[in-house]
Amino acid sequence: MREDVSFLDFHTHQLNSGENSESIYNARFSEFDTLPETQRISLGIHPWYIEENEVEEQLQGIERAIQTRRITTLGECGLDRLTKAPLSLQESIFERQLMLAQQHQIPVTIHCVRAFPELIQLVKRLKINTPLIVHGFNNKPEIVQQLQKYDFYFSLGKALLQDDSNAVKCLKMISLDRLFLETDDQEISISSIFAAASKHLNIPVSTLKDQIWRNFHRMVPIP
Repeated sequence: MREDVSFLDFHTHQLNSGENSESIYNARFSEFDTLPETQRISLGIHPWYIEENEVEEQLQGIERAIQTRRITTLGECGLDRLTKAPLSLQESIFERQLMLAQQHQIPVTIHCVRAFPELIQLVKRLKINTPLIVHGFNNKPEIVQQLQKYDFYFSLGKALLQDDSNAVKCLKMISLDRLFLETDDQEISISSIFAAASKHLNIPVSTLKDQIWRNFHRMVPIP
């Protein structure tokens, strides 16, 4: 594995990282058409920003983006008990996005806060088999065990920089072929996240880069 291979930042809100990395940029609907065609993009309806009068247009926008092969993952989308939208409404909108992803076999980047039982039940009921990635994971080991039964992937970020975080406690429980790393909305370098993961896993950064790119190319059906 060459040392100069890029880092993969699986989920970021920063368009330009300024380092030797490639990324999946979480786009806003308003900017989607202006983004470079070479940029990997995620697009979805986040539970924080649900506006009922915009949902139908946004879902149509997601489907167009899928059909024109402009997005790498659908999301971030999901469930959050701490936001203002009723959970029932969140579930309805999330279900429609999951079904779009299932139809087109597009991976889904998931935001989930205090709603893992509902997430699992929804995936079971809909029989979703396209890749599902819980991003920003920093939860209890019991949640890792539950999600691994249903073949979820995990993307870990800033919490890896805190030695006593749940993310660090869970890192060794996560199968390496189910792991991604990210910066999310933090102004930190993806290389620092890889360095922290490398330290906690006791494997070289170059090995981790290689593994995560293999995970990506196995999971993502489009360039």
